Amino acid sequence: MGEFDDLLKANHDYAATFDQGGFDGIARAGVAVVTCMDSRIQPLEMLGLDLGDAKILRNPGGRVDDLTLDALVIAVHLLNVNRIIIAPHTRCAVASNPEAVLREKLDASTGQDTSWLRLPITSGQETSLASDVVRVTSHPLISSDIKVGGFIYDVDTGLLSQQV
Repeated sequence: MGEFDDLLKANHDYAATFDQGGFDGIARAGVAVVTCMDSRIQPLEMLGLDLGDAKILRNPGGRVDDLTLDALVIAVHLLNVNRIIIAPHTRCAVASNPEAVLREKLDASTGQDTSWLRLPITSGQETSLASDVVRVTSHPLISSDIKVGGFIYDVDTGLLSQQV
């Protein structure tokens, strides 16, 4: 059995009843969500949205890095996005561990020095979230008509709480 056979079988089963083809790629609900890659987060479900409703951008920590900001500009101008939710979460590894701890774990796992690897560490989640909101709202290609909110997603309750 191949390493991906279980996933390919699940995909085949999924495709057998798939009836969502033909979308044009715009965000039908006008929403973009920036969140963490954490598997405890289901961005569409947590907002009551469906396939095709939103653009989902995920990375460690749910931060607005350069690539995420570029994607938001594209989403706003080409993909119908008029609301942006930035939603890191509780109990996030990059928000709750010092860089030295994560780096030590990476060094041990890889057997190499990972000091060259950029880690999206934050020393204060609320402060970083506020900074990310400002980074989006002050971008010259994202107009003030675009609504941007900063939220923390609680992985234990499923609730979002608006911070910014």
